[in-house]
Amino acid sequence: MSFLLAVVWNGIYIGTMSTNKGSKLNHLLTTQPHGVVLLSSWLKKQGYSLDLLKRYKSSNWLESMGSGALKRQGDSVDYEGAIFAIQKQSGLSIHAGGKTALFLLGKSHYLEFSTKKVTLFGAQNEKLPAWFKKYAWGVKVDYHALKFLPPHAGLVELERSSFSIKVSGAARALMECLYLVPKSQDLLECYELMEGLNNLRPDSVQQLLEECRSIKVKRLFLFLANKAGHDWLQYVNLDNVNLGSGKRSIVRHGVFDSKYQITIPKELEERGLQGL
Repeated sequence: MSFLLAVVWNGIYIGTMSTNKGSKLNHLLTTQPHGVVLLSSWLKKQGYSLDLLKRYKSSNWLESMGSGALKRQGDSVDYEGAIFAIQKQSGLSIHAGGKTALFLLGKSHYLEFSTKKVTLFGAQNEKLPAWFKKYAWGVKVDYHALKFLPPHAGLVELERSSFSIKVSGAARALMECLYLVPKSQDLLECYELMEGLNNLRPDSVQQLLEECRSIKVKRLFLFLANKAGHDWLQYVNLDNVNLGSGKRSIVRHGVFDSKYQITIPKELEERGLQGL
């Protein structure tokens, strides 16, 4: 025998459904956070058939955000709510990184930052889903699929009002900035960012340096940390850090730093330690 069940959302009566379908909808609405994308592929694995999802949409409980992506009716979802789905439902390592992560962590407040552009990073074989690329998030998305660091190394949990996502921790974020030097990231700005990272954990830096595959990134990271005079650098053991051999030219017509065997902009070389 089938019964009708009242469906309540946020304390508001929004309709009725048969007992089985209504309880499944109530379960979905009460277990999933607000402000996130709900992927059809993931919902199917949770026992929600495509026919049932169509019923939810036609009854205005869910609405489409593109092929294979849904949200609660009337819910406000930004790119962070989309990253939640990419990470938690699709199991990908795609995350906010570089300057975007430093901004989200409150590490770049003294620099001008455009909230109209976000930088995302993922593993070499990871692609942004079609529904994500086609949806208007209100920001320009700059995505990089790279392999110079392990996918999940150096990520931290960022809490939002109703959910959390993983973003690059400060050390990884700075390394991601350095990877983009000089084509799409200014090295002088990286130094300014490094100046603000005076409380990095040496063990976290140690792990990332040992796992990083980019000689350029490691040499630049150590050069900037040394130039910024950070105390934590003295606790980093470079015995197991492969810094490669030979010279690395970061910019043309720059100044050669003999300690780290890199050619850097003259303007950066002339930036002395503050207070000295």
